[in-house]
Amino acid sequence: MALGAATMLWFGLTLDGQEARTPPTEGLLFGVWHVLYDTQAPPPRMLVVAVAIALLLAAAVAAAENRIATRYRRSEDARAAPLAPKIVMARTAGVYHGPVTVTVLIPAHNEGDRIAATLDSLTTAADAPDRIVVVADNCTDDTEEIARRTGAEVRPSVGNTHKKAGALNQALATLLPELGENDCVMVMDADTVLDPGYLTEVRRRMTADRALMAVGGLFYGEEGAGLLGQMQRNEYSRYSRDIRRRRGRLYVLTGTASVFRSAALREVAAQRGAILPGRAGDVYDTAALTEDNELTLALKSLGALMVSPQQCSVVTEVMPTWGALWAQRLRWQRGALENLGAYGITPQTLRYWAQQLGIGYGVVALSAYAVLILLMIVALDEVVVFPFWISIGLVFVVERVVTAWSGGWRARLVAAVLVPELVYACMLNGVWIRGVLDILRGRQAQWSHVTRTTGGKVQVEGGDG
Repeated sequence: MALGAATMLWFGLTLDGQEARTPPTEGLLFGVWHVLYDTQAPPPRMLVVAVAIALLLAAAVAAAENRIATRYRRSEDARAAPLAPKIVMARTAGVYHGPVTVTVLIPAHNEGDRIAATLDSLTTAADAPDRIVVVADNCTDDTEEIARRTGAEVRPSVGNTHKKAGALNQALATLLPELGENDCVMVMDADTVLDPGYLTEVRRRMTADRALMAVGGLFYGEEGAGLLGQMQRNEYSRYSRDIRRRRGRLYVLTGTASVFRSAALREVAAQRGAILPGRAGDVYDTAALTEDNELTLALKSLGALMVSPQQCSVVTEVMPTWGALWAQRLRWQRGALENLGAYGITPQTLRYWAQQLGIGYGVVALSAYAVLILLMIVALDEVVVFPFWISIGLVFVVERVVTAWSGGWRARLVAAVLVPELVYACMLNGVWIRGVLDILRGRQAQWSHVTRTTGGKVQVEGGDG
């Protein structure tokens, strides 16, 4: 990629930039503002150089990520990277720690309308977990009763004021001391349904690779919620496609369903307050809005090897209303930014900082595009066609359709129409802007929880959306 980009850059700079161009046309906005517009495509030299620069940037990010990953895989510094593969392999060499077991923890707060399907997907699986524990956090509905009826162990939280992270910390504090090297903990949401082969693949990989510290899932959206639900399913399908193309190298150990080797969680708890943010002894940082993203950064900072195989997929809830979606994504975005702030700029967080800068650039680009289109409509008396930009738009449509292809004909149709997904993208841009502004203003973040009340109504607890 870098070589191709350099070749393009050299070629672009050798092109003759002198070419005949039609002067731009002038328009008048509100009778006072003179506006210039040009229907011609940018000159070839500019196009080639722009593509070359984009490829060089992508190559630089990929090379940096690969370099950092390789460095930590080979690290022998037990103090800086105690979970690095070489260190783990040396520590466990020559000792048989027994078969791989899986204990499932399901944090649940008023999930009576969802948890039965989640538990059924576990108990009826061909390779069922060895133990299922429902961590009931301040439930006021029938969540605990439903869980007990299915045979699951129920552990209510005691005096917990730290939401999901606090409830999980309480359960893990008593569970982890009982677990050995090959005993794994799976944390999954109460609104998630596992695919049948998920745990089979987890056991296979954990057995085959002693250095593997965590296995994350690829998530897909459940059916329903109309057009809004389809746009979320398209988004999730594209994310899963990206991870498959990266051969399982994950961005986040998703909270929908991820499996951790017990030794990895114990190491995280031991390093809290030292080289990791948080309180000593806690697996999850209770100050984090997005505990799954924060735990991913913690494990990466300790050198852990992690993967998201395509065989490990789950179906999770989609937000049924724009208000619920806004509250969910604001928590995700705000949490991601705060997590990066807590960890700072390190080799492990460089990729995530680059992603946030990319989102910021996308916000500026899409907003500028919308403003320019609006100015053109208001300033001109006739419709002006820009063939070059129409062709660029068609390329974008093709990309949208191809990346959503696996979602079926509905996904392809929504992608081909484009306008709904542009509206969806504008909403996500608004979430990013709101998250940045809230942090700059020091506004207190809120943890939101979406529940469905009797009659199918949606209620967002603790949200500001």
